[in-house]
Amino acid sequence: MYIVMKIITKALIILLFYTPFVTVCQAQNKEKVGSPKSIENPVIADYSVAKNSVLRRIPKEYIDKARNSLHIAYQHSSHGTHVTKGLFGLPDFIKGDELLFGITNNSPEPGKLDFRDLAMQDYADEGKDATDLSRDETAFINTTRNFLDDPKNAEINVVMWSWCSISRHKVAANYLPGMDSLIAEYGAGGSKIGKGEGKRHIPVTFVFMTGHASPDSNVGEGRPKNQSDLIIDYCSKNKQYCLDYYSIDTHDMMGNYWEDTGDDGNSLTYKGNFYLDWQNAHKKGTDWYENRPSPGGVAECGAHNSQHITANRKAFAMWWILARIAGWDGQFKINQ
Repeated sequence: MYIVMKIITKALIILLFYTPFVTVCQAQNKEKVGSPKSIENPVIADYSVAKNSVLRRIPKEYIDKARNSLHIAYQHSSHGTHVTKGLFGLPDFIKGDELLFGITNNSPEPGKLDFRDLAMQDYADEGKDATDLSRDETAFINTTRNFLDDPKNAEINVVMWSWCSISRHKVAANYLPGMDSLIAEYGAGGSKIGKGEGKRHIPVTFVFMTGHASPDSNVGEGRPKNQSDLIIDYCSKNKQYCLDYYSIDTHDMMGNYWEDTGDDGNSLTYKGNFYLDWQNAHKKGTDWYENRPSPGGVAECGAHNSQHITANRKAFAMWWILARIAGWDGQFKINQ
């Protein structure tokens, strides 16, 4: 009897010791979902909201409202295609998405999100390059003014500019004050919003963006992480929406942070590409989808990407922002 009890006791100890590790290992194979009640930072669309599981819990009424009421002008160069290709591919993801996330490109249609890609570059002042935020650090300011002052763009109510490389640019001296000026003029209650000559009737929501990650070169003065911190701090304090490229680039699907990663999920510390590995281990059409350069276009990864996950995640994050702009408070229903 003594021997039997000793064996049983040993078995129970092993079971109690081993079970937590099994649970942890099982959890690591699943996408972290986050709190079912709220989002930690209500204005920053970072890796924590850049998930299909989060997208599917946004109340449909706000997805519908965003799709039917928002008119978006977006300006970017190559890295900015992570957003557009993700948005244009999403309608082909799963059944019903063609309606829920219907979108157009410079050709508005009722019932679809009015998205105007590369909308503002032709409004740059003479001699200025306003292809993105990186070409000429202040050109985006007057270019946006010229664009919004044109009566042809009167219905635009969301504006977003993308960086190419954010490294070594003067975020604190140029980007943040420039965006602040535009918000003061064209945002809700802005000096150029109202009735009468020279006034714009529809206020604009400006979406900030951080820059993409750079391989083994993210930390230090003027580098992507430090620049991102400046933008995130500003947006958090001033309650401005931000699509956090840097966060999405540097966090894998389990939420692990890889500080030395680049814009393709490639990390020396990880010893490979964590996004490509995840894609190869999951099913297309169930866990991820193919991005496209235009609605209904051919499959194509985001620029500088060898996989579709990066652009998928940035599209999820963008829809989170659009739902918030449309009035969603960021709260999930208790039973979701």
